[in-house]
Amino acid sequence: MLRATAIVRKAAIRPDSVADTVTLDHAGRQGAAAILTGAGGVSFTLALAKAASIEDGDAFRLEDGRLVTVRAAAESLLEVRAENPARLLRLAWQLGGNHVPAEIGADVLYVPATSANAELIRGQGCAATPVSRAFKPEREAHDHSQCGHDHAHDHSHAHDHGHAHDHADHGHANHGHAHVHGPDCKHDH
Repeated sequence: MLRATAIVRKAAIRPDSVADTVTLDHAGRQGAAAILTGAGGVSFTLALAKAASIEDGDAFRLEDGRLVTVRAAAESLLEVRAENPARLLRLAWQLGGNHVPAEIGADVLYVPATSANAELIRGQGCAATPVSRAFKPEREAHDHSQCGHDHAHDHSHAHDHGHAHDHADHGHANHGHAHVHGPDCKHDH
C-alpha cells in the first residue's frame, strides 16, 4: 500500500499533482497514523514523521509524488454568540483554559457540541445554536508542531544547588577559638 509521509500546504499545491481528495474531521486532521481512502479510491497509509495539524486544503504527498488533498468534514458544533464582545472574549478565555478547540470569528465562536461546552457557554450568559459545518479551530497556543522543537511536560524540576560556605557569614572567623573540621567537611581553609 502507498504511504503518505509529508504534508504539502495549500499554497504550494499544483492542481496537476492532485490524484484524489480525502475528507477528515478535526480529529482526523491531526496527522495521526491511519489507513485512508480518498473519494476517488486511492488508498494509502498516513505515516508522517511526527503528527502535525493539517488544514482544510492542504494535501498529503504520496511516495509516488501524487497528492491527496484534505477537505474538512462537517461536524456537530455549537455556534456561540454573546450580547457584547467582552462576554464572548471572557468565554473564549475560559474555553482556552479548558483546552477546548475553538474557531474564532469576528463576533462568533464555534466549539465542539458537547454537554460540558454547552453548560460552560450557558454559565457565561452566551447563546449556543447547534450547527453542522466544517470545523477549523485556531492552533493551540502551546502547539509546537510547526516550530521545529519538541516540548515535553514530564521533565524534572530538581536542581543541584551547591552553596559556597563563607565562615564570616556565621562568625567562625571572629569567634576567638580554634575549631576542627573532619576530612570530608568541604570547607576551604
